[in-house]
Amino acid sequence: MREYTAHMPSMHDESPNPLHDMAERAFSRAAGAERIEGNQVRLLIDASAHFEAWTASIRSARRVILVENYIFRDDAIGHALRDALVERARAGVAVYLIRDWLGCIGQSGRSFWAPLLEAGGKVRVYATPQLTRPLAILSRDHRKLLCIDTEIAYLSGVCVSAKWLGDPQRNVPPWRDTGVAVQGPALAAMQRAFADNWASLGDRLPEDLLTSQDAIADAGPTPVRVIATRPATTGVYRLDQTIAGMAKRTLWLTDAYFVGLSPYIQQLAAAARDGVDVRLLVPGSSDIPMVAGFSRAGYRPLLQAGVRVFEWNGSMLHAKTAVADGQWARVGSSNLNIASWMGNCEIDLAVEDVDFAQRMEEQYEQDLTKATEIVLAPRRRRRGQRVGEHSERPPRPRRPGGSSSRAAAASLRLANTVGAALTERRVLGSAERGPLGVGALALLTIGVSSLFWPAILGWPLAIILLWLGLGLAVRWWKLRERTKAAEDADRHDAS
Repeated sequence: MREYTAHMPSMHDESPNPLHDMAERAFSRAAGAERIEGNQVRLLIDASAHFEAWTASIRSARRVILVENYIFRDDAIGHALRDALVERARAGVAVYLIRDWLGCIGQSGRSFWAPLLEAGGKVRVYATPQLTRPLAILSRDHRKLLCIDTEIAYLSGVCVSAKWLGDPQRNVPPWRDTGVAVQGPALAAMQRAFADNWASLGDRLPEDLLTSQDAIADAGPTPVRVIATRPATTGVYRLDQTIAGMAKRTLWLTDAYFVGLSPYIQQLAAAARDGVDVRLLVPGSSDIPMVAGFSRAGYRPLLQAGVRVFEWNGSMLHAKTAVADGQWARVGSSNLNIASWMGNCEIDLAVEDVDFAQRMEEQYEQDLTKATEIVLAPRRRRRGQRVGEHSERPPRPRRPGGSSSRAAAASLRLANTVGAALTERRVLGSAERGPLGVGALALLTIGVSSLFWPAILGWPLAIILLWLGLGLAVRWWKLRERTKAAEDADRHDAS
């Protein structure tokens, strides 16, 4: 197990400076998260470190355990974690858990959760299909959060699944992932983030289970921001844009499902042209090959601007991290794509600490020793040949899995490219030829098919319209009844 502890003071502790004050306000407004002093942050590398720390902390819980994760898999790791929760629930500890509906499909069923429910634990499911909310399925709870009393909290990219440990019998290495363990007042913000999501699914969490920030003692000198986003809040997106615009020397990014939006791509390119050492580390073999393909489609504009792009040579790179200028770092569940930035519930920790950022840089440089750099090459090459191909790269995982909602990001990138072409709102780059060709072929195929077989388009469209219409009608009726009840109550009070 590898872990590092941050202990040096933040660069913000220097003498007062108006520019520092402006940067502080910019960070707070962009992220929608205040700067919280007095924390200790430990860097956790890969799943084995996470599972060991999670299980030990759960077993030490005395009052409340809050768990939120995208995937809980019915395997050895899932059973070990669930059984630890069951034991604590039977001992009288309040256990509250949120799992994602889509993330757990085919991973864990009702029988998996029965022991925890019987022990008194509370389990809620995020974004189950609902008649009145047909588009809710586009939003996922992609967080990986664990809070233990007011003692310690964990957030990362690691799901509750043995898949992250690899498969030694098949010579599949462990997945590469990153997370943090946090102690100090920041735990209050993490508890509140969980409570807000819990309340969106039903009754509120008992208030006596939550602790105010002032009631949690300082555990170290490290200032952090807890960025807990929900659909359409875009806190991480705004912060990522801000950091890309403010970095002076270095900006090193690691991402599992990179499908950057045009404004962010332009921001990275502008930073690189301005002399910033911008690097992007992404998977070489992804558990979702389609997303990996769309990531590669966006390499050329980055490379042309001077951004260095690397592909991981292991089984899967699942980390979501950033480190800038050796002073600032971000670790959490958010990927650099529209699904994480604007559609999902995510949680990340921004750490403003020199020592922690340097540890992140050291880990990044170590990761690059197991990666292949992608470089621009002349246009004339054999069809299908990849630039910077690595001969020793292992085969792709046979079964898809992991954060499967990231496939939506690829579709949204395709829609973004096609929409830009149709509306002519921006100039398309050469790297967008692929998505544009796929969009043209898809639209032509649908159009020709509809001419000969109208029902191919008519029936699905009719079903979608009926579903949306019925959902709106149900919500209108509920709103009407609620308004009527409120008016009756007002008249009764007036009389």
